[in-house]
Amino acid sequence: MDNRLKEIVDNFDRLKVGVDEPFKFHCTQCGKCCIDREDILLNPKDLFNIAKELNLTIMDAFGEYCEMYIGGDSRFPIVRLVPRGEIKRCPLLKNKKCSVHKVKPTVCALFPLGRVIKFDAKQDVIKNLTPGDINFIFTEPGCGDDSETHTVREWLGEFDIPIEDKYYLAWNNVLSEIAHFLQIAEKRFLSKRFERVFLTVFSLLYLAYDTQQEFSTQFERNVKKLTEIIKREGYKGKLLNDEE
Repeated sequence: MDNRLKEIVDNFDRLKVGVDEPFKFHCTQCGKCCIDREDILLNPKDLFNIAKELNLTIMDAFGEYCEMYIGGDSRFPIVRLVPRGEIKRCPLLKNKKCSVHKVKPTVCALFPLGRVIKFDAKQDVIKNLTPGDINFIFTEPGCGDDSETHTVREWLGEFDIPIEDKYYLAWNNVLSEIAHFLQIAEKRFLSKRFERVFLTVFSLLYLAYDTQQEFSTQFERNVKKLTEIIKREGYKGKLLNDEE
């Protein structure tokens, strides 16, 4: 567990903020949140939105701005924006402004808020998430000032992020269950077989989209296809689309 995550876990009750509870923050557009950043992670919808906004294919957007690595504990494919230069600036920062401001990555749109799902660390897989499982936290931003008062509901509304975000819940279900499969597969499969399966997971979840079509339908299709592939690989656990 990295230091930032440990701090959140240790201080969760203090950091938690309700959806209609006020917090103080005013963005002064100093740009500090866009430099010294090696941790801007993208979910598939983020990558899709960035590619569409910049009129690029998913593959071109990924190749230009991103990299993928294997999560240390999860063994899940993680996609991040690759920082540029000695100041490690976000690659989407152009002339000191975000080039995709209207569709900026979720983690950036939420800042200085965070969105988390709290669950028992002893659980191998988290299932059947509901909107009530979504929690918001406010951490000291280290920039801006406190001259404005906002609520979580208002802040998310600025970027059309639903409070009860169905995609966020679906993505966390997928992440949890596929990560569990990959952790097992890495131990049981030969390295070449695991690599093939891992790259299939990465490709279907992050890259297999047409920006001229609606995202959510494609996401659901890709998850269904991935579930079928995993079953063929011999996974015996409960999977994403199985009936209870």
